[in-house]
Amino acid sequence: MPDLALTLNGEARAVPAGTTIGALVAQYNLSPQAILVELNGEALPRSEWPARAVIEGDRIEFIRVVAGG
Repeated sequence: MPDLALTLNGEARAVPAGTTIGALVAQYNLSPQAILVELNGEALPRSEWPARAVIEGDRIEFIRVVAGG
């Protein structure tokens, strides 16, 4: 399968077609409980990560969530 071009945290990346958001989270060793995924400017519910395959041109941001007060 060909690679897809997308933007991940502001940097151009190429990933294999069929890659899911969940796979990207795992690839970068991110704790799912500690991040928010923004896909094309919209927050993506965690329940959708395993099935949501990226497409050409997607803009993905991994945002660390920190608690504090």
